[in-house]
This record gives sequence, structure tokens and C-alpha cells, in this order.
Amino acid sequence: MKAEKGLGSVKRFGVRYGKTVKDRLARIEKEQKKLQLCPYCEQLKAKKKFAGVYECSRCNAKFTGRAFFLIKAAGVGVEEEKEAPKVEETPEEPEEKEEESE
Repeated sequence: MKAEKGLGSVKRFGVRYGKTVKDRLARIEKEQKKLQLCPYCEQLKAKKKFAGVYECSRCNAKFTGRAFFLIKAAGVGVEEEKEAPKVEETPEEPEEKEEESE
């Protein structure tokens, strides 16, 4: 069996599931295990305890976030949200006031 390089914890799947799927999972798992930014003390000390719950080792705050990441990271196994088409606003024309003639 050939050793797969750069996949980290995804090597546990061996030859199953294909390279693309394992590459995506490796990126997601690597991002999950990184320290996250604590919203209270604003330090990179928050660690994921389990799905959706994080704990800061600096200020001991426990808080919730997304299931896999504290905040949505663009390009990490998640497709970027598409922007809604912009509607061009037309400048309103000033209404002409009719002068009353006496």
C-alpha cells in the first residue's frame, strides 16, 4: 500500500472514497483543529470542544458557533455565497410643483 502524503488524519480511510473527497475532508478537519478567535477576549485561544461549542483557554468563556467552524470561512470546503443581483436605483426626479394662479 502506498502512503498518502499531506492528508493528515484522513489517511485512516486508506484507498476508499477517492482522492478528491479525502482532500476536501483533510482541509476541513485541519481548519477545525486550529485555534479560533474568541469573541470575548479577541485572542486566538478558543478551541472546539464538540459540534458547535467552543471554549477559550484564556478567559474560560464557553460559547456556541457553527458546527464545524466558529465563523464561516470562505473557500474551506464550503462554496461561497452568491451575491444577489444588484438592482440599479434610478434617481428620483423632483416633482414639479404647480403654481396656483390667482
